Amino acid sequence: MYYNSNNDSHSQEPWDRPIETTGRSLDNEYVPDEPGHSRKKKGRGGKTVALCLVCALVGGLVGGVGAPAATGGLSGGTTTIYEGERAPTVVNVAQVNGKTLLTAPEIYASFVGSTVGITTEVVTTNSWGQPVSAAAAGSGFVITNDGYILTNYHVIDGAQSIKVAFVDGTTYDAVLVGGEEENDIAVLKIDATGLTPVIIGDSDNIKVGEQVVAIGNPLGELTYSMTQGIISAKDRSITMQNGEVMNMLQTDTAINSGNSGGPLFDMYGQVIGITSAKLSSSSSSSEATIEGLGFAIPINDIKDMVQDIIAHGYVTGKAYMGITVTTVPESDAQRYGMSQGALVKSVDESSCAAKAGLQKGDIITAIDGTTVLSSAELVEAKKEYKAGDTVTLEVDRSGEKLTLTLTFDEDTPERRAAQEAAQEEEAQQEQQQSQQGKADAAAARQGQRDEIAP
Repeated sequence: MYYNSNNDSHSQEPWDRPIETTGRSLDNEYVPDEPGHSRKKKGRGGKTVALCLVCALVGGLVGGVGAPAATGGLSGGTTTIYEGERAPTVVNVAQVNGKTLLTAPEIYASFVGSTVGITTEVVTTNSWGQPVSAAAAGSGFVITNDGYILTNYHVIDGAQSIKVAFVDGTTYDAVLVGGEEENDIAVLKIDATGLTPVIIGDSDNIKVGEQVVAIGNPLGELTYSMTQGIISAKDRSITMQNGEVMNMLQTDTAINSGNSGGPLFDMYGQVIGITSAKLSSSSSSSEATIEGLGFAIPINDIKDMVQDIIAHGYVTGKAYMGITVTTVPESDAQRYGMSQGALVKSVDESSCAAKAGLQKGDIITAIDGTTVLSSAELVEAKKEYKAGDTVTLEVDRSGEKLTLTLTFDEDTPERRAAQEAAQEEEAQQEQQQSQQGKADAAAARQGQRDEIAP
């Protein structure tokens, strides 16, 4: 995603969510959120992007078969430049049937109109408590003829407004139908009919080495660009900055800020992935520049989720515990004689966790016999269960070993909002306690100075 703050002329890449992998960071993207249903016609003319191009001149003669580059000598004579002739290439919209190999131009001609540029406005608060407005840009693609659009969650996360633009210049206000942060997907809706949706493929059938193409909006300015590469690997387990572990397709197809949320096509013209992230070295890093390491979410992993979001506004059947947790580091466990695991910081009193008997301060050390050494491991283990499943938790409560039985609730937007509100309240309380502690320490130091003052 491409990110631009109104208060800072320096371009940033907040689609860029670093990814924890071998010490380097992955760049993700970001996009908008909100409604309006106005449709307007927009001119094709856009912003001009200034690119610095370095041209290399090769000294010496370059030979060509069948035609000399020039005739004549250094003095006198006539120099002739031969021009080749080629008939204009005509690219027709391909009939996508999933069985016929297509060329990259055919895929582009068929589906550039199904790919959209997404822009959002995000309002945050700076360290001075002042509202800061920033714009972000990403990509998406049409999945139904009546205006449903799929993109990455990080493209629309926190957005106050969302706009969608098509290659013909037509723009729409978009509303967020629902999203799934864990799997980085979101569904938007625009007030339009008669659109051309993409064809959803089968990412399980894609082979390493197969060619793929991506269409998107790198930098948020180079709109409707196509890049081409191959599938470099499948089933890459990538840990995102937020701790979520995602299964990814690896590709050397060029993916840059602004590409997030766009389609990755196989050469049959079917979408087999959502371009989502790239691996890159930091500008301050002494390591060599990293190129050709892009990642896409396999379409098979999220097909059912998308249908759920369209039908219900969220992914149904997900397991919910109703607790917030943090990790007990190994060093602290050894120092204080504690168990290593997921420390319960808060419990929703109306949740299944409370019904199971979990309390603040408990340390969850295992779930159904699987050892839990961190909060991330607990979150990851929970993904294996659905609402209604019953599990056994091993818990350390002030040194006492307990076994609790818990039946998962369903993770709904209402429960999630309540949990997020509780987390925010908890964070505010911790901040207040920290500030009060600093104030008390400062007062104590002042009292000591007063006591020894002459």
